[in-house]
Amino acid sequence: MYKLKVSNFLKDGVHFGHSISKLNTKMKPYILMKNKGIHIIDLYKTIKKLCLSCNYLNKIATSGKVILFVGTKRQAKNIIAYYAQKINMPYINERWMGGLLTNFSTIQKSIDKMNVIEKNKSLGLYNLISKKERLLISRVHSKLKKNLGTVSQLQVLPDCIIIVDINKDKPAVNEALKLGIPIVGIADTNSNPDQINFPIPGNDDNSKSINLILYYISNAIELGIDLYLKNKNQIQS
Repeated sequence: MYKLKVSNFLKDGVHFGHSISKLNTKMKPYILMKNKGIHIIDLYKTIKKLCLSCNYLNKIATSGKVILFVGTKRQAKNIIAYYAQKINMPYINERWMGGLLTNFSTIQKSIDKMNVIEKNKSLGLYNLISKKERLLISRVHSKLKKNLGTVSQLQVLPDCIIIVDINKDKPAVNEALKLGIPIVGIADTNSNPDQINFPIPGNDDNSKSINLILYYISNAIELGIDLYLKNKNQIQS
């Protein structure tokens, strides 16, 4: 299904791990060698794991499942937003709000509150209240928008989470594990691949590396969505 070339992964620096001193020993099976003080990731194993992840994501997307993208580090923010929006999936690229998954019902109330503010604003209802009240509401809305704006359409818990840096976004990993939500994530040489369901050995600090991996992931999901919609239309007709 996926024809991935090692040369593309080399060009985008997917093979560059962290310095030797930062090694998580659980990543040893995915390391090819050491070079100038850093570990080099075996790209053949990266590609194998990426294909497994893409096959899984394609399968659940074909079933109409919801997939949440998470990437709050600077190098990943814009990339996460681009690919998630491209396939109309929710994403988090700012701070992870604690309890987003484990306390979803309460978080949903905040999302509803944000949506009500936006609806009332579009209807011009805030022109009927004082300037001070408008300012207070605006501040509340700005805070909600920053933390929850990208998941405002998330009406149910996601069926899977894609995480760029499983160390940086450890809170997201912990909540997903607690609820048994499958995780697909990039596993750099300083991380523990055993804590997630579908680890993809690779450089999680370089924007080109992140972009290449998410390109294949989003394509797999998009193909699944297309098939889901096609099947749905056939049933309805």
